[in-house]
Amino acid sequence: MVKTSQPYARLNNGIEMPLLGLGVYDMYNAEAEQAVHNALEIGYRLIDTAALYNNEAEIGNAVRQSGIKRQDIFITTKVGNTDHGFDATLKAFDVSLDKLKMDYVDLYLVHWPIKGLRKDTWLALEKLYADKRVRAIGVANYLIPFLDELEGYATVPPALDQVEFTPWLFDKALLQYCKQRNIQLQSYSPITRGKKFDDPRLLQLCEKYGQSPAQVILRWNIEHGVSTIPKSSSKTRLQENFDVISFSLSPEDVRFMDGFNEGFRICDNPMDML
Repeated sequence: MVKTSQPYARLNNGIEMPLLGLGVYDMYNAEAEQAVHNALEIGYRLIDTAALYNNEAEIGNAVRQSGIKRQDIFITTKVGNTDHGFDATLKAFDVSLDKLKMDYVDLYLVHWPIKGLRKDTWLALEKLYADKRVRAIGVANYLIPFLDELEGYATVPPALDQVEFTPWLFDKALLQYCKQRNIQLQSYSPITRGKKFDDPRLLQLCEKYGQSPAQVILRWNIEHGVSTIPKSSSKTRLQENFDVISFSLSPEDVRFMDGFNEGFRICDNPMDML
């Protein structure tokens, strides 16, 4: 992968992935395609989609039309909740690959820890990895109990765990767990869909650094070594989000933001699936 001027992570199997990417949840048709086109033009090289998002075809179109070499773009997609189980997962991957019109994906994730099917689904991902149809495999919405369970049967450790992770949902134990096991943590809905932009503590930091609420929050993730995939279809917002590579937060301010934690969650709690 030819690197652009942004931070990268080395996953536990040796491949490199940009820390900052574009999430395309709840984007459809021309909006999704244009968002990816704009993101790639700005310099993004990580695009995160999923079967559930119903926009893999548009993401594939944008990548092909970008003129950027496929090997220089990191593509993540995920197996949908209704496609779990060994054979069903393999079929679902074929469908995703066909929609993307790609020969491989860089990262394939279990989207949610569906009860009773987690083992068979993971073993299907291991087969895809062994067959070199994916460059890395991982999970999403796996909190520590799910990761402990996975450790009991996985022969390939997950390269990445994608979870909701913000200063207001700061799971320090999960962050430490993943660091100890060399699992890359990745944050979705990292800017709380704007619901915490009026936090006076955050606004204090925005004034100090001359940055927007979104930029300070995203930079907090980067300072923790957490990959982050904010969603935006606005070119202005895409540029604003990408500009977080140009400043840093002090260690004291990172710790200050760690203290924002209040268990505030935008999405479903994965523990409900235990």
